Amino acid sequence: MISANDDLCLRPATELAGLLRTREISARELLEAHLDRIDRLNPGINAVVTLDADGARAAADAADAALAAGRPVGPLHGLPVAHKDNHATAGMRTTWGSPLRADTVPTADDLVVARYKAAGAIRVGKTNIPEFAAGSHTFNTLFGVTHNPYRHGRSAGGSSGGAAAALAAGLVPLAEGTDMGGSLRNPAGFCNVVGLRPTPGRVPIWPTPLGWSQLSVDGPMGRTVADVALQLSVLAGPDRRVPIALDDDGAAFAAPLPTSLAGLRVAWAPDLGGRVAVDPAITAVLASSVGVFEELGAKVEEDCPDLSDADEVFGTLRAWLFDAGYSELARQHPDKVKESIRWNAELGAKLSGSDLARAEMLHTKLYERMVGFFDRYDVLLAPTTQVLPFPVELEYPTEIGGVPQDNYLEWMRSCTLISATGCPALSVPGGFTPEGLPVGLQIIGAPRADRRVLEVGHAFEQATRFGERRPAL
Repeated sequence: MISANDDLCLRPATELAGLLRTREISARELLEAHLDRIDRLNPGINAVVTLDADGARAAADAADAALAAGRPVGPLHGLPVAHKDNHATAGMRTTWGSPLRADTVPTADDLVVARYKAAGAIRVGKTNIPEFAAGSHTFNTLFGVTHNPYRHGRSAGGSSGGAAAALAAGLVPLAEGTDMGGSLRNPAGFCNVVGLRPTPGRVPIWPTPLGWSQLSVDGPMGRTVADVALQLSVLAGPDRRVPIALDDDGAAFAAPLPTSLAGLRVAWAPDLGGRVAVDPAITAVLASSVGVFEELGAKVEEDCPDLSDADEVFGTLRAWLFDAGYSELARQHPDKVKESIRWNAELGAKLSGSDLARAEMLHTKLYERMVGFFDRYDVLLAPTTQVLPFPVELEYPTEIGGVPQDNYLEWMRSCTLISATGCPALSVPGGFTPEGLPVGLQIIGAPRADRRVLEVGHAFEQATRFGERRPAL
């Protein structure tokens, strides 16, 4: 049965924010519409794994009362949000998708959660992730697998797969996630939504035991680029406790986004300079979509930065982080930590000081080459994913076009290579295969050029309208 509120649940967050501020709809009315849709559709998707309907209702009523009383309200006033299940939420369980954390109820919010709350968003619940957010396919032994709304039985990506699926299905208008090797971009590509990996430090992460690390970031997801920009406007901004936090005021990201790309210099790298295997079906879709940039006034050339050593940089730094985060846990509970995490942590435990020093020196040179590349181009375009959404029974694709993928990270290299560069990267809907599977386009900018990638993504989105094609649920 189709509910009268279904249309409301699929509108952009920016539009809903306007309706809430003018009191054309109430926060409680909007919440009830989404709770109804969650009740009907989530059982078949498994995107939202923890729900606090009563707490959300109380918060929505308080938001309506504040607006009625003329009190100031935030930019996200009354908008429902579901948080990724590796972000601590005070009073609401945060499991990290692990049986070892199944009963964990934090007493304080992570900074990213606190900023949503301060901006007026209504916390509805938590979205599914793979165990400890490791890997780009969302399944775990606590909650099971998340299905792609566009094709039941196919992966929603990960590790922010629950967030992407919830957005695509209209269960929430706002969601957030993390991205070390593609966890905001891969699921966005699989689910035909928008995911931004910001410049490290753009969205401060606190608390964290390794505050100087720049490999993993927090960032927003939405159904439109403007929705992502709205969220970034409240998530970005300095925090004195975070050593790499950027000082820029996030409010600038909420400014209107342009639709013209006249004079834009674009590089198109369909296989990242021959470094990644890509399913020909993806290349075929994106090859036609890239032509839209020329129609919008941009100059497009096939070119790619020198990404040599990016694999070593990413692999070494990720393994080091996994050793720090999971080696002791894996030793204590080897039967309760999945094999891919144990493998990654064991790689990190074998690293020497020389290995880390070499990785950081290569990291520095890679960054310098990217800066030089973006002296010649404004943005780089590449596939978000190398494969289409695959059957949920697979842990990860083991081959792409006949090229073996030896571990759970290799098939994600279209994103992991970019993670190593420190550049902001946006995944936007890039089209569909003839079978109706979504394809993501990755728009990469110079370091700290987060606003630029949002502008370019918005112009492409408005010209193509791929993101308006919703799944038939």
